[in-house]
Amino acid sequence: MSADAGALARLLLQREIEDFLYGEAELLDTRRFDEWLDLFTEDARYWMPMRRNVPHDDRERELTREGLDVNWFDEGKDTLGRRVAQIQTGIHWAEEPPSRTCHMVSNVQIARAAPAGPAPTEVLARCRFLVYRNRVETETDVLVGKREDVLRRVDGRWKIARRMVILDQSVLLAKNLTFFI
Repeated sequence: MSADAGALARLLLQREIEDFLYGEAELLDTRRFDEWLDLFTEDARYWMPMRRNVPHDDRERELTREGLDVNWFDEGKDTLGRRVAQIQTGIHWAEEPPSRTCHMVSNVQIARAAPAGPAPTEVLARCRFLVYRNRVETETDVLVGKREDVLRRVDGRWKIARRMVILDQSVLLAKNLTFFI
């Protein structure tokens, strides 16, 4: 593949991944949770470590460890499906009336694509996000952070195989985490 063809393939892949992430944000903001859930592989992992304030020379302890420490959430597709089903009942105390959200995604980067070439089947993508949530008259939350996604091509479509969400705050001020990031 020529240098120009390689650059074009990387550019097209970048745009494809951006479109995927922007489309996912739209599904969440319009409460199309079944369609959102379909964006995950069957073996998906969706987790958010807790962030701790540690000395500058102890960065290794800043985030809780996957599978070893307590995390804000650590879920698979089955658990996500149960959360979606619970919200859709209309009797979920923390989501009745439902939250209004606005998901903003930016700074999308392709960190790795495998196999290398014009048609990778798995991509490691990093991005920044801002999620605004409002519920009833007085509940407002703003979450800001970073995400690291492993996206896998399944039957010609990208799906989320793994998502790690890292909040930039160490104290979660939201009353609950019934919305998705």
